[in-house]
Amino acid sequence: MRPEEQVKIDWSSLWRKEDWWALWIGLLIFFLALPGYYGVYLLGWVPRVAAPWLDPSQSIIVVAQRLTMTKAYLGLNPVLSVFFLYLFLLAILTFAAWLMKYNVKRFVAGFTIIFILTFGFWWLFGYAYFNATPDQYAKLHITWSIPVGADGILIYLLLIGLFISNVIFYKKLPAVLEAGARTEWYIKTAIVLLGALVGASSLRYMTIAVTLVERSLIAIVAAYLIYWPISYFLSYKLFKLEQKWAATLASGVSICGVSAAIATAAAIGAPSIVPATIASIIVLFAAVELVILPFVASSILKWAPYAAGAWMGLSVKTDGAAAASGALTDALISAQPGLAVYKTWVLSTAVMTKVFIDIWIGLWAFILAVIWLTVVEKKPGQKVPAIMIWFRFPKFVLGYLATWLILWGIGFTVGAVAASKLMVGGITPQTELFRYFFFALTFMSIGLTTRFKTLAEIKAGRIIAAYVVSLIIIIFIALGLSIAFFAGLPPPA
Repeated sequence: MRPEEQVKIDWSSLWRKEDWWALWIGLLIFFLALPGYYGVYLLGWVPRVAAPWLDPSQSIIVVAQRLTMTKAYLGLNPVLSVFFLYLFLLAILTFAAWLMKYNVKRFVAGFTIIFILTFGFWWLFGYAYFNATPDQYAKLHITWSIPVGADGILIYLLLIGLFISNVIFYKKLPAVLEAGARTEWYIKTAIVLLGALVGASSLRYMTIAVTLVERSLIAIVAAYLIYWPISYFLSYKLFKLEQKWAATLASGVSICGVSAAIATAAAIGAPSIVPATIASIIVLFAAVELVILPFVASSILKWAPYAAGAWMGLSVKTDGAAAASGALTDALISAQPGLAVYKTWVLSTAVMTKVFIDIWIGLWAFILAVIWLTVVEKKPGQKVPAIMIWFRFPKFVLGYLATWLILWGIGFTVGAVAASKLMVGGITPQTELFRYFFFALTFMSIGLTTRFKTLAEIKAGRIIAAYVVSLIIIIFIALGLSIAFFAGLPPPA
């Protein structure tokens, strides 16, 4: 056997690498949430900022207290639940940090500071005037806000992190903050939990009109086969980005934004600055899309409401922003004369198309890992052992696929309708809190570890330009596909 074929798996990576620990922690949270299917809420104590909020006394809620299927944790004080969340995450992350031989004392101190910053500013910017979207104004009895939606809070966290890093500590970020700002660890854990959302949501949307599901799947395949090559070509050839930057950007602007960019970067071995920079750009422009596209859609596509919803799902690049865009478009269209029958259907179409796009993450990470090893990085005459694909493939994606497929398995065993109701009512409220909070930790950490000097060195302006041009092209392609596949469908019965 040739030496290159004798490469063995280093099993110590199972407890010494963040990639694996993202998988283990994500699966731990998922399996603790899973008994919620049977009405047992092991994580029902988790807190959530009730954004958008106006009354401080109602600004933090305990997840189980909002579930109609249980009376558990009714007496738990929301502030105490925040402390429980801190202790829970501190315990599991510190245990992992110890096994990975990090400086445990420094990590504990750093994580504590970042937790306080993240949850504190999540709460502050959950105030309605900082994030409410126009479709929420009537319910909140307000007339204006900065309409960035729940995902827009991530932008605030990013900006706070950048301010701390580049203004308060402009010379050097304290080592204790660097130790706690584990950007890739946090985001990879969030992606594992994203699989639960995709699994539950896709089951839910499998139960609505079959025609919409079929057309969504076809439109998504068509869109992705067009989106990715165009984005990659523009970034690599026109804007002269290095291949790893171009591939990561193409996935981020083509699939589901941040999660796809992180998975792609891991699959092709891109340095951490690549996904961190592109993730920031994605969230920023998703907020811009949220502010603009729903009003355009409600104006030019009121004759094709389903197409308006699909356009949001195919164009807006984060799950939260896509859902918020769909909700706003739904409200704007259904409020017009004769279109009330489409209420909730525009939103459902937007979220459904976005959910099915998310399914591509795991498959595309595997495909890119193979292509990068066997084509892009392969030297002439070199033989690449198959086991090298295992080393390169991002392990946290296995968790994403596992959580998604487990919920699908439950759904197809007991029936999609019953399963989706129980999951949305019992499992995903718990996993979603952790998913969102890990995303929040990620963007605070990106801000803390990003220096403006570094952005200048990597010529971030060129990266932003490549993203914007790709996004504009994709928005128009998505509009054409939405009209082609969804216009002319009859109104819901």
